[in-house]
Amino acid sequence: MTYRELLRTPGAAAFFIPTAAGRVGIAMTSLSIVWLVRSATGSYATAGVVTGAFAVADALVGPQVGRLIDRFGQRRVLLPAALVHAVAVAALVLSAGYGAPGWVLAAAGALVGASLPQLSAAALARWSALLDGERKPALPTAYALESLSNSVAYLVGPALVSTIAAAGRPVLGTLSAAALVVAGGSMLALQRRTEPPVLARDGGHAHHRRALLRPGFMLLVGVNTTIGGFFGTMSIAVTAFALERGTPGLAAVLFAASNGAGLLAVVVYGQRRWHAEPRIQLAVAALALGLGSLPLLAGGSPAVVLAGVSAGVLLTAVAVPVVLVLGSTLADAVVDRGVLTEAFAWPGSASAAGGAVAATVAGLAVDGAGARGGLLVAVAAAGSTTALALTGLRALRPAERD
Repeated sequence: MTYRELLRTPGAAAFFIPTAAGRVGIAMTSLSIVWLVRSATGSYATAGVVTGAFAVADALVGPQVGRLIDRFGQRRVLLPAALVHAVAVAALVLSAGYGAPGWVLAAAGALVGASLPQLSAAALARWSALLDGERKPALPTAYALESLSNSVAYLVGPALVSTIAAAGRPVLGTLSAAALVVAGGSMLALQRRTEPPVLARDGGHAHHRRALLRPGFMLLVGVNTTIGGFFGTMSIAVTAFALERGTPGLAAVLFAASNGAGLLAVVVYGQRRWHAEPRIQLAVAALALGLGSLPLLAGGSPAVVLAGVSAGVLLTAVAVPVVLVLGSTLADAVVDRGVLTEAFAWPGSASAAGGAVAATVAGLAVDGAGARGGLLVAVAAAGSTTALALTGLRALRPAERD
């Protein structure tokens, strides 16, 4: 099934479009907070603290929002979350405008993160319900489409908010992000036709949630943790590599090439029907990630090192999005439907946690051994992903639905 055919499925476009718009707002939010707080306080340190509070709250609370959605339904959770998010952003903007102390700004930032509607998890759960039965083979294409939408959002969102803020309107950038998030979340919630049924009410919810402790799902959380570690490391290591060469602009070129390769990989993967089981595909993609990261450690002349790093950036960029798409496919297969939204939310939180830890380790490695130290940490993270995927083939066998 092609992407066009997928969106022609009755009800699909009606929830995909607002989710895509909301994702752009989510992609804008973190950077918009940096611009807003930096403009109001003149301090990058304060901006970093507030943004960190936002990210930590999102990572910790996101799966709990997913849990509430599974128990009470998308409409009954997403609409209040969108309202609270609007209030939280207003509180942050007003606090910044009136010169509130840093702890107040951090608290407001944490509330902004905690109230983010879990649009990606909710959309994935809708696809799973919509494509059940005979249309289930199209699920990997649907998850690839969601991944593509997310990638585009993180290309467009930061560029948009940077343009607005650089024009001297950081408040407008923050409010624009919030408007997209609130509108996207509200419109998604109002699409009752494709809302998944609530299967985990009352006492049955604890029974369904035990599925999240299955080895297969825990393995997928581990894979997302190491993938997050790879992302967090590469942003530091590649930047350090460019600066060491005396060509700071090289980092932007490598990141742009990486984004382009990742988008192309998702498009190609989603358009094909693959005959191998998803768990086998995951093992192959993770192996490609591990092997593709090895050129990052190339030694020799500066030209050889540059070629190796460039090749490593491109090869891993092709493998990573495929691993993430397969993670969603396998999560759908190994957990019960009654906790599917929460299951889709946990990998994102795990990725954020892995990225934060790995970024710290990579920073220390770069300080101690230069860019090569950071690149070594990236290769270790990629290798960990490969090891988890290869050793977890048995655990990733599809489970019987309860």
